Amino acid sequence: MDFILILKAIVMGIVEGVTEFLPISSTGHLIIFGSIIDFKGAFADSFEIIIQLGAILAVVIYYRHKIINSFKNLGGGNPWGRSLWINVIVAFIPSMILGFLLKDFFKSLFRPEIVGVFIIVGAILLYVGERVMKGKSNKDSLDKIKPIDALKVGLFQVLAMLPGMSRSGSTITGGLFSGLNSRTAAEFSFFLAMPTMLGATVLELKDIQIANGSEWIALIVGFIVVFVVAYIIVGAFLKFLGKHSFKGFVYYRIIIGIIVLVLVATGIIV
Repeated sequence: MDFILILKAIVMGIVEGVTEFLPISSTGHLIIFGSIIDFKGAFADSFEIIIQLGAILAVVIYYRHKIINSFKNLGGGNPWGRSLWINVIVAFIPSMILGFLLKDFFKSLFRPEIVGVFIIVGAILLYVGERVMKGKSNKDSLDKIKPIDALKVGLFQVLAMLPGMSRSGSTITGGLFSGLNSRTAAEFSFFLAMPTMLGATVLELKDIQIANGSEWIALIVGFIVVFVVAYIIVGAFLKFLGKHSFKGFVYYRIIIGIIVLVLVATGIIV
């Protein structure tokens, strides 16, 4: 058994679990930490694809009661469940179509220097979204979201195909521009993550390469770590948004983007 590989899987699992649902770019963090601990190659790529399922499972379990109740309320006098899932589908459609048609193009952009630039660009958009919509956000629950709002969020999610933009950061920004308050924007981002991340993972499954038993063990350990950490982070993030703005995330993204660009310029990341 390769204990070093398992230790690296734990580190990368923590990184993925912490960053996947925060608006700070999980891609940028995985690049930085992967470079620091030398977690690269075919297995590392496969690992990063599969462990996203752990993050999805964390959201499903966290919102299990709301998900079950939504399916119980697909019809009747107050079909809020139907409205919720219609909005999720509407928001999912733009990235589903462009992801399928332009998958190879977006993958060709996956270079560290581009990631660094878009981490910073995403920070600016998040800052502008919160600043422009301050005091104008009047949608404080998921059942107040309209299909046109969902479409706007979905169009912003397309930006997340640019490496470094951050899926959660882009969708939350889209939510802010649509009049959602910060907590509702985050919650809708979590629900939208379910089909989006699952679809992205399915598209990448053909590229999975697991060579031996140690890699399987590392993958399983990483999956469990991501699930546990992501579950904790989702709850903590929602509590944080009840009292704080996104300003700290904006500053943090800018710092991370600069770090990535410096590491590229110095040849540490290639």
